[in-house]
Amino acid sequence: MRIQASSAAAGISGRLLGPDVVFDGASFDTRSLIPGQLFVPIVAERNGHEFIGAAREAGAVAHLTSQADPWRKDGTSIEVADTAVALMRLAGWARLQLDTTVVGVTGSVGKTSTKDLISAACSAERKTTANERSFNNEQGLPMTILNAPDDTEVLVLEMGMRGFGEITSLCEVARPDIGVVTAVGYSHTERVGGIDGVAKAKQELVAALPKSGTAILNADDDRVAAMAKHTGASVLTYGTAANGGGDICISNLVLDDLARPSFRVDTPWGSGDVQLAISGKHMAMNAAAAIAVAGSVGVSLDAAIAALANAQMSAMRMEVSTAPSGATVINDAYNANPTSMTAALEAVAAMRADRRIAILGLMGELQDEVEGHREVSRIAETLGIQLVATGTDLYGVRSTDDPVGLIGALGAGDVVLVKASRSAGLERIVAQLLR
Repeated sequence: MRIQASSAAAGISGRLLGPDVVFDGASFDTRSLIPGQLFVPIVAERNGHEFIGAAREAGAVAHLTSQADPWRKDGTSIEVADTAVALMRLAGWARLQLDTTVVGVTGSVGKTSTKDLISAACSAERKTTANERSFNNEQGLPMTILNAPDDTEVLVLEMGMRGFGEITSLCEVARPDIGVVTAVGYSHTERVGGIDGVAKAKQELVAALPKSGTAILNADDDRVAAMAKHTGASVLTYGTAANGGGDICISNLVLDDLARPSFRVDTPWGSGDVQLAISGKHMAMNAAAAIAVAGSVGVSLDAAIAALANAQMSAMRMEVSTAPSGATVINDAYNANPTSMTAALEAVAAMRADRRIAILGLMGELQDEVEGHREVSRIAETLGIQLVATGTDLYGVRSTDDPVGLIGALGAGDVVLVKASRSAGLERIVAQLLR
């Protein structure tokens, strides 16, 4: 998004210092900064103002600066009281300059996968921009808005939360027209007092929608379906025929040898057959949400279905690879909670294999971490999956620092899932398996 520095300064009640320039998007990381962008120094463990010089060398044409820092007169800058607050304000101002439909996506599980599928489906016939990776917080979301091309027709924004009020704050910036809630599960329960608190926090998205907007809700999840009464927007539901269906209804769901789903979908815009290239029965529901969004913005059903057939996920989300040994390795190591663990284990169980193994690490921020981990252990046992714990004894099995060595030689008939919360960093285990 091309923005005049003087207009931005006026929009956020900042003070322009130095010559007026035009910047194209923004970045808070000098390592990924693109020449012509605005640099936003965030004060956290390190004071981002220390990197203004590096940002200038990387091609930044302007930067935000707080009044308390001596770097503020280095080149063109916009002086503000707090750079993090100013970033949110700038994105909120920029959102008003964009003639686009904004789609907000939240949920305890499936946010990123659903965002990726929405982006794929809408891109079939609309100029679509979506956040990279999991840029879903008070820094990532505004960056996505500021970096959206001026001709963006559909802007897809993932919205994460770790407590009450956070999604409301993101909505005040993003002003979503469409809100998608994927599921309510046992994620961040420690911070919001349990699963009902999770539902209340996620509900903030649909409560923020305008009357002219659309709430797209998972009919198979009672807590999500109940959110319909908390929005003034129109409501579209999606679900499986086995559970009563929804406005977008999935039926005849089958999985292939890699647990990739194909299914029939009936919608207000017609019916069709969907085939996904990604593993997991749960991905069918994510695709149904994507079809609901695509239909809501005027993308034809046939075009959306064709785009979904080739859709790919962000890294470390049910990412299937073949090791040199011939074993199938599933990298789902980006994050984890009991709900997403269950979905991943069920996907492994559905795959054709001689041996099924799950290398699992810690799940963080659970209200009852002992029961949460033990429940996953019970599910793995029921499904006939060997559970190998690393970094935690909470699963009730002895933890190992060398899970790859413990499971021994792998072959073409083996399937190995690697999953944990982000802090565990289990992608290193995936790298070992793929070597």
